[in-house]
Order: sequence, then C-alpha cells, then structure tokens
Amino acid sequence: MNPTLRSLFALGLLAASGAVLAAPDLGQATKQATNYTAIVMFAVFVILTLFITGWAAKRTRSASDFYTAGGGISGFQNGLAIAGDYMSAASFLGISAAVFANGFDGLIYAIGFLVGWPVITFLMAERLRNLGRFTFADVAAYRFAQKPVRMFAASGTLVTVLFYLIAQMVGAGQLIKLLFGLDYGYAVVIVGVLMMVYVLFGGMTATTWVQIIKAVMLLAGASFMAFSVLAMYNFSPEALFAKAVEVHSKKDAIMGPGGFIKDPISGISFGMALMFGTAGLPHILMRFFTVPSAKEARKSVLWATTWIGYFYILTFIIGFGAIVLVGTNPDFKDAAGKLLGGPNMAAVHLAKAVGGDVFLGFISAVAFATILAVVAGLTLSGASAVSHDLYATVIKKGQPAPGSELRVSKITTVCLGIAAVFLGYVFEKVNVAFMVSLAFAIAASANFPVLFMSVLWSKCTTRGATVGGFLGLATAVGLTLLSKSVWVDVFHNETAIFPYTSPALFSMTVGFVGIWLFSITDNSPRAAIDKAGFEAQEVRSETGIGASGASAH
Repeated sequence: MNPTLRSLFALGLLAASGAVLAAPDLGQATKQATNYTAIVMFAVFVILTLFITGWAAKRTRSASDFYTAGGGISGFQNGLAIAGDYMSAASFLGISAAVFANGFDGLIYAIGFLVGWPVITFLMAERLRNLGRFTFADVAAYRFAQKPVRMFAASGTLVTVLFYLIAQMVGAGQLIKLLFGLDYGYAVVIVGVLMMVYVLFGGMTATTWVQIIKAVMLLAGASFMAFSVLAMYNFSPEALFAKAVEVHSKKDAIMGPGGFIKDPISGISFGMALMFGTAGLPHILMRFFTVPSAKEARKSVLWATTWIGYFYILTFIIGFGAIVLVGTNPDFKDAAGKLLGGPNMAAVHLAKAVGGDVFLGFISAVAFATILAVVAGLTLSGASAVSHDLYATVIKKGQPAPGSELRVSKITTVCLGIAAVFLGYVFEKVNVAFMVSLAFAIAASANFPVLFMSVLWSKCTTRGATVGGFLGLATAVGLTLLSKSVWVDVFHNETAIFPYTSPALFSMTVGFVGIWLFSITDNSPRAAIDKAGFEAQEVRSETGIGASGASAH
C-alpha cells in the first residue's frame, strides 16, 4: 500500500475507534444510547474519503492543484460539490426543525438560502471564473492597488470563516452527543483532525470529492424520508398538510406566516442576509475557480441550484412529516413532553419512524459527514486567504519563493484546525444560531458589496472598496453584538440596544454607501488608474480572454 494511503487509512481507523471507545457522556443534553450502526456507517464514509484523499494527494503538486484542483472539475461535479458545501447540517436539521415547530414560517430559511443563487448565476459566476484564479480577492482587486483590497478581503474571509467554523464545530459536538452517544470533546477533535487531513493532503480535489459523496448521501437519505412520508398519504401533499394542521398545537396557524419574525424590518433584514450573504461566502465563491471555463461555471450554478432547490423542497416535506409521525408519537418525547434531544432532532427521529434503526444510523452518519464536508471547504478558503492574499501577494508582492505559498497554506490549515477545535470547546454552551446568521450578515455587508461594485461600477476605486468594505464589516459585527442574540442571551443584559433580528439591512446599506461615497470623493492618482482599468476588466470578465485555464494532469 502507498505510504500516504497507509497513514490515512490508519487515521481513519483511529477516528473510528475513537468514536467507538468514547464514553456516552451527554452533559446537559438528553442521554442517548451509543448508536453502533451510525458509527460503523460513519467509519465506512471516513475510510472511503481518506482513500480518495490519498489519491488526490498524488495529484496535488502545485498551488493551483491545492486551491482549485487545477481547474479540472466539470460543471456537473462542481454543481454537486457546491450543493454539498451549501447543504449544511444547519440546513438539514435546522430547517426541518423550524417547519416542525412553526410550519410555513420555517420556509423563510429555505427560500432565503435558495434565492441567493440567481444573484450568483446572472451577476457573479461567469465574471468570477474569468477574472479570478484562487480567491474572490483576485476578482475584487483585479484593477485596484493589491495591498489594501487584499487585506480587506482576507479580513472579511477570515471573520466569516471563523464564525461559520465555530457554528459547525459546536454543532458537530452537540450533534454527535445526541446521535452517536459520544462525548462532546471526542466529536470536536475527530472533526478537527479529519478536516486537517482532507485539506492538508488532498487540497481542493479531496475536499470536492468529500462534498460530492456527502451531497449524494444526503440527497438520497432526504429523498427516501420525504417519499416515505408522502407514500403514507398517497403522494398527496394536501392530505399531509391537513393531517399536520389537525395534530399540531398551533392548528391552522402553521399554514401561514407571522409566527417566526414579528416585525417587517427584521423580516426584510433577515431575508437580505440569507439572500446576498450567499453571494459573499468565500468557500462558495472559491468553487467557481475549480472549473475550466466560464461555461462550466454557469453550468455548475445551474446544477447547484437544481440540487439545492430539490433539497429544500424535501426539508419542507420532512418537517411536516415530523409533525404527523414524530409529534404524535410518545416514544420520541421525554417525560415533560419535549422532543428527545431537543427540537433540532425532528428529522433524525423521523428517520427512525420511516426506516428503523439502520436508516437512523445512516442519517446520523450523513449528518456528521455533512459537517465534515462543510468544515473542510471553510478551512481551505481561510487557508487560501492567508497564503495567497496576504503572504504571496501582500507580503511577497506577488513573487513568493517556489513552494513557499503551498507551505504557508498548509501551516494555516493546521492553525485553523487547532483554532476551530479550541473555539468549539470555548463556545460549547453558547447558542450558535447567531453565529451562522452573523457569517451571512458579514458576507452580505462586506464581501458582497465590494465584489459587486468592483466588477460592475466603473467609478469604484481602491479607497472606496477598502473603506466601504471595512465599514460594512464593522457595522455587521457591531450591530450583532448589540442585538438580542448576543446582548441579552450571551451577555445577560435586560434589553437589546439593537432591536432587530439581523443587521444586514443596515450594515449592507453602510457598506454600499461607504463604497460609493469614498469612491466619488477620491481624486487621487490611484483613483484615475482604477477607473481607467475598468474597460479592460469588463472585456476579460465578459469574454474570458486572458483567463487562466485548467492545469494538465
């Protein structure tokens, strides 16, 4: 056996054995028996993906291979990988739980996440592929002074990635406590170690295939659940909804909006964060550099939108299925009548209701695999921001020593992995919902405005992009800290200073206005160069002339 494969295989067995030997201490969570079926299925997934990582390691020779798989991923494969990156455990468990609790209102997440894709399809995908090489900063800084814009882009990327990572790591720990009956610490360490292995050895090639496999598993599992539920009602959604209204405590209210977000400003702001945040998430934007051409980039968005749209329809059916099959079954509730393991377990309990213990094990393994795939993508985008944007371009002024950029990215991967495990421990008992919404709000308020204005507005300048971007970033973080999610729930103050659910409506406005204001008032010699460079940028973004192609293997 190849030495790399042998060492990866050993790591897989170590992770699996760590899972089996872990004590089922669930802390404050409802204690669940150790689910050996889930552990075996997860171990199979880990070993399979580690073999793929060993195969990918042989193909990862250059920075291009590491960051973008050499641009050799097809549109269909990339579409599945984007879907795998996007369909997180928060989507699968969170949306179905929101539907289980509130009915129709749970759709705000699904619709918000989905409608971001037309923005990417028509405004971003082709231009990203034609202008960029490794990171979205390549696109944002195309005609600007490299140092300030890349420093902003790296800051926006790292802040978004860290908040998203915290949410995924804490989610992993809590999920595994409930699904596998494992100790929180074991789960966080296993996710951290496997994430580092995928990225360190296999780079984007391994990460892509982990995401594709996980997407296929998740789509298959969710399809089986949804079709099993519909089959009980002769494939009549109307009959399913009627039964749900009959058995739910809120009765007819579950079929209408208004129970989740109370005021219009919060509704608009929350929707904007979900919709425009998608077009600013660095690990999603990075995927457009893995395809060989702009045509394949458009194709990958089409496929991603298809799979993601289909998946969110399934989560809606799963949520209503949980209302009628889980909500009415005392086996899934504790003595107080609450759902075993908490409200986010609705989809997992439905898996047992429709497919027994074996299918429950499969869905549990898929949930963990989901977190692994998303975390690997996040880590890679964070590592590339440090090594490509900061080290290679800012510090070494575009002239790094051969092999040094790749070395820095691998060191950053290890640092991010250790930081993710540490932060997972620190934030164990904190509600992480606000961290996910903060990641989307920051992406929508900082990354998206800079990307949008730099590509589409000819009068945008280096100063405008940098100052406006940092203003959007600071406003998003500041208003979130002052909102109920943090100011009241974390810091235990009586009332929130910022009264709305999401800062995006305000922080996005600050970002766009900042870029506009500081650009039109910029009369420096650099501003003249920035504006003069727009025509050449537009030609390349529309035609792809001069864009980097796929690497030969």
